[in-house]
Amino acid sequence: MNAVSMSCDPPHSLQEPWQLGGLTIPNRVVLAPLAGIGNWFVRLQAKRYGAGLAFSEMVSSHAVHHGNARTCRELLRIHPDEHPVAVQLFGSDPDVMASAAERVAAAGADLIDINMGCPVPKVCKTGAGAALLEDPDRAVAIACAAARGSGLPVTVKLRTGLRPGDGKGIAVARDLAERGGVAGLSIHPRHASQRHSGRPDYELFAGLVAELPVPVLLSGGLRTAQQAREAFELTGAAAVLLARGSLGNPWVFAQLTGRRAGEPTRAEIVAELDWVLAAAVEHLGAERANRYLRKFYPWYVERLGGTRLEQARLQAALQQAPSVACARELLAATQAREPAALR
Repeated sequence: MNAVSMSCDPPHSLQEPWQLGGLTIPNRVVLAPLAGIGNWFVRLQAKRYGAGLAFSEMVSSHAVHHGNARTCRELLRIHPDEHPVAVQLFGSDPDVMASAAERVAAAGADLIDINMGCPVPKVCKTGAGAALLEDPDRAVAIACAAARGSGLPVTVKLRTGLRPGDGKGIAVARDLAERGGVAGLSIHPRHASQRHSGRPDYELFAGLVAELPVPVLLSGGLRTAQQAREAFELTGAAAVLLARGSLGNPWVFAQLTGRRAGEPTRAEIVAELDWVLAAAVEHLGAERANRYLRKFYPWYVERLGGTRLEQARLQAALQQAPSVACARELLAATQAREPAALR
């Protein structure tokens, strides 16, 4: 508990600006990397509602290095209104990382983030993600390579270890701060084997905040505005990263930054989902967007209220919509009705 009190001195607010690698971040509320989701319009949405910084979804350094057309066209796309923005890369080869980071800088990123925490086997078996926690020298070399290639500040997202009782992530965090020259660390205080289950070890995290000489951002277990506030105050984190708690709920950024107090109305939810649909079509084209958006509908429909049957019927209709235009018509009709009218 002493580490907690130490990390909270001096106190700071989620709404105040801070420095990360020489960049001024307007507040301490951040959109976390969201694999398969965090493209430019999801990041822009978070920024519209007040996020001070947004991280991209995880991008393969090999794909960028080799100039994969879809990766470079879609995952490196940055909207002019989303700065400051960080692009997260993953990989295990320092030379490839340097090349990829150079391309990311040319695309307009303000920061490079390296993923050293992903527990997914297909990532770890390549030596990337959480596998780097077992190779501190390579982890440091990759961070240095990203900085060398891009000329940008570099941050790293990692976990505290691979499995319970394993403090390898903590050791790597120290190495990255002392030898890797990183501008900051995003730490998820769960072991990789836990994935997203179990209580994050906020006490351990608070000790790292007090110890490490760089800003430490908190990730993991922050599903609501209240959870984010409490964890921020408990740990003394430089900032909080909102991930799954922000899906279908960009209003959480407004709540945490003092822009609003209450929950969105039904009309606001429908209007925001309509904005997402339009942005997805711009990004992917109508046909691909229609398939891609099926993962988004549950997040918003759940927030619309009504009975489970009403939600299930709307959900089914959206999932089966033959086009985005049809989905938008369904939403327009829904906005004008009370939930009972969906029966």
